[in-house]
Amino acid sequence: MKVSRELYSDMQNQVAPKSKSYKNIPLAFVIGGLICVIGQLLISMFMSFDFEQKEASAWASIILVGASALFTGLGLYEKIAKHAGAGTLVPITGFANSISSSALEFKSEGFILGVGAKIFTIAGPVILYGTTASIIFGLIYYFIR
Repeated sequence: MKVSRELYSDMQNQVAPKSKSYKNIPLAFVIGGLICVIGQLLISMFMSFDFEQKEASAWASIILVGASALFTGLGLYEKIAKHAGAGTLVPITGFANSISSSALEFKSEGFILGVGAKIFTIAGPVILYGTTASIIFGLIYYFIR
């Protein structure tokens, strides 16, 4: 049986779940904003203890990454992401989640062939293309300037 694009599109629309973007978009915005507010509160707290801006930012980043990895290991990050969607993809916490979830998924295969080999399965392309893009944009900026 040959299926035309129109027929396939109609079939897909019938079985695909309806998007609740009226609910999902604001919720993602609020949760993502809440993560950022927590980060800013951490920075402000550390600066009130006489930390410099760089030190306070580094400690806030460390705490957010650690909390994200901990929540991933406890299964809480997935529950939050189920409701918050893209709001949990705030770069630092989303990146920590992608690394720790890959490590957890392959831990049964051992530390070398499981965790060690698969930990950057998801994050590896982000690192590769992010670094490549930053070099290209840096060179463009250097020559334009």
